[in-house]
Amino acid sequence: MARGNTRQRIQDVALELFAEHGYEKTSLREIAERLDVTKAALYYHFKTKEDILIGLFHDLTRPMDELIEWAQEQPRTLETKQEVLRRYQVALADAAPLFRFMQENQATVRELSVGLTFKERMITLTGLLYDPDFALKDKVRCVSAIFTMHAGMFFMQNVEGDPEEKHEAVLEVALDLIAQAHEA
Repeated sequence: MARGNTRQRIQDVALELFAEHGYEKTSLREIAERLDVTKAALYYHFKTKEDILIGLFHDLTRPMDELIEWAQEQPRTLETKQEVLRRYQVALADAAPLFRFMQENQATVRELSVGLTFKERMITLTGLLYDPDFALKDKVRCVSAIFTMHAGMFFMQNVEGDPEEKHEAVLEVALDLIAQAHEA
């Protein structure tokens, strides 16, 4: 198996175990066992669990970084901000396992370097959705648009209905929040 594929397989299995048992309760030995490889083979690719997690964050948050870069180059119009939300929803869906892990392991993530990096990304992304002269309640609406999407990903799975319709409803609410902020 090619090195890139092995790294991906390790990350997939580790994320699966982190979700099942929690980050703290998962050992490199357990990851190696699930992969049916030696710890030495695992060490060839990743020296620590945090290295695996850093790799996961890097791979799964790359679309978020690309979105931020794109948005920073665009005019700060309502249409641009709405497009940011549309693109963010796609990135969020693609990284759903990582976001679930973060939700279930919040205390641990806060203590790791990836937690600070992710927090900085979120501050940058939300800052792109409002203008400095917005009233505080409108800034709250813009920030809430992002968190509406997060809540939609986690909690709408418990609401009965067609997944695509739920996906569209969450996006519509987020877009409404941004539009309301711009109407003021």
